[in-house]
Amino acid sequence: MKVSEIYNLDVYSDGGKYLGEVKDAIIDLQSGEVSRLLMEEWRNSSEEEVRKTLQHKSVLFKNVKNVGDVVLVSSAKQISGSEQISGTEAEDLSRQHRR
Repeated sequence: MKVSEIYNLDVYSDGGKYLGEVKDAIIDLQSGEVSRLLMEEWRNSSEEEVRKTLQHKSVLFKNVKNVGDVVLVSSAKQISGSEQISGTEAEDLSRQHRR
């Protein structure tokens, strides 16, 4: 499956809660794998806005259970806020985003 096929899909927890719509993805360039799905665009965002998006409007791809007509995410760890992003990770992603 291509990453572009996931864009604009609705994201739901396996408990049926609507979490948002996929707007972007973060790819780990070393492994070539998707690491996060973002439910908010982060173009021209400050480092603080990027951090908030990562904490409150993203899901770790490892928590995705299924992708079909919608993206189904494990409700145990729905939003990445339950797995706090480190300041260093947010800074690195923010810097990479601005390039």
